[in-house]
Amino acid sequence: MMREILFLAHRVPWPPDRGDKIRSFHILKKLQSIAPVHVGTFADDVRDLECAEGERAGFASMHVELRNKPNWFSGLEALASGQSISQTAFGSRSMQAWVEQLLASGTISHVFVFSGQMAQYVPSAFDSRFIMDFVDVDSAKFESYAKEGNALMRWVYAREGKKLAQYEAEIAARADMNLLVSEPEAALFRSRTGVVKVAALGNGIDTVFYDPKAAFKKLHPVFPDPLIVFTGQMDYRPNIEAVSDFARNALPAIRETHPETTFAIVGRNPTPAVVELSALPGVQVTGAVEDVRSWIAGADVIVAPLRVARGIQNKVLEAMAMAKPVVASAAAAEGIEAIDGEHLLMATNVADEAAKVSALLADTEERLRIGQAARVHVMAHYGWDAQLAPLDAILQGGAAQ
Repeated sequence: MMREILFLAHRVPWPPDRGDKIRSFHILKKLQSIAPVHVGTFADDVRDLECAEGERAGFASMHVELRNKPNWFSGLEALASGQSISQTAFGSRSMQAWVEQLLASGTISHVFVFSGQMAQYVPSAFDSRFIMDFVDVDSAKFESYAKEGNALMRWVYAREGKKLAQYEAEIAARADMNLLVSEPEAALFRSRTGVVKVAALGNGIDTVFYDPKAAFKKLHPVFPDPLIVFTGQMDYRPNIEAVSDFARNALPAIRETHPETTFAIVGRNPTPAVVELSALPGVQVTGAVEDVRSWIAGADVIVAPLRVARGIQNKVLEAMAMAKPVVASAAAAEGIEAIDGEHLLMATNVADEAAKVSALLADTEERLRIGQAARVHVMAHYGWDAQLAPLDAILQGGAAQ
């Protein structure tokens, strides 16, 4: 019998302005429509704390902590405990105490955990329904990081990948259902863990908000044509590597035939490595912007040249919903059920990215055709209501359909 739900997330879902927060925000809304929800989560900064406080009234209870543990300390804890850094970075005695007290009350019939870091708070003795949303296979991401860089960081990433893989398998065996963001990601998780209680629960998109006809500020001053845009959190390693590669290797080739091209890197918290790219011809680094739709709408082409990507890239869905042509790497397009050449363009390497972007910049009609087909496709298949419809059955003990 459904009583109350405990929702644990590694990051405050409000405001839903980055990939993980968008997914957790919509899942949480869905859970609220089903039963009273208790929320335990961490805040990255004071802004997150304030946003969470503004949402408190809508929940049965809420526990929010500011996560300010230094990375080096988490690393030492991980070495001492034998855990992954991902676990120790989100370890908290006060969070553990709050969860234990809540579970001891006997009111919780379901626990929904968003992101593997938070599974450490679900006791092995919990005997009601436990839903684990891993979203992505994090261990595979760290394993890929271990293939390059200096010897120390390769060792750190290799250890993290190994520890996380063990942890993912242990948690997955305990959970009643394990969710991943796409079927390819779910298949990878099954093959790595041997666990069969795995289902895909895809990301959606708000096609009313991400609508080229919606009311939002247009870019001012207007950029000279053409404009290429990348959107994303710019302190996230795959995004940093993607824009660096594109700016240094694809953009010069594009500017040979379209010399006035601007490549705008749009997203909060750009690292020094990203800021340095603004010294390159045609590159602009914006940092945080008031409304990302302004930049998407102003773009001639959106690029998603990620070399490492897990699950579904919201940045790609957002651009498609805004009727913009997207040139994406195979990694960025994986998990999105779209046809290459019809709904977006997939590029195999830097040279292919440069060639396909250049061709689009030279063909206005083709840009419009792909953009319009992209929006129609997203509206038909990627609404949040449709994507999260299987949650009802999952919570009741069934499988995703």
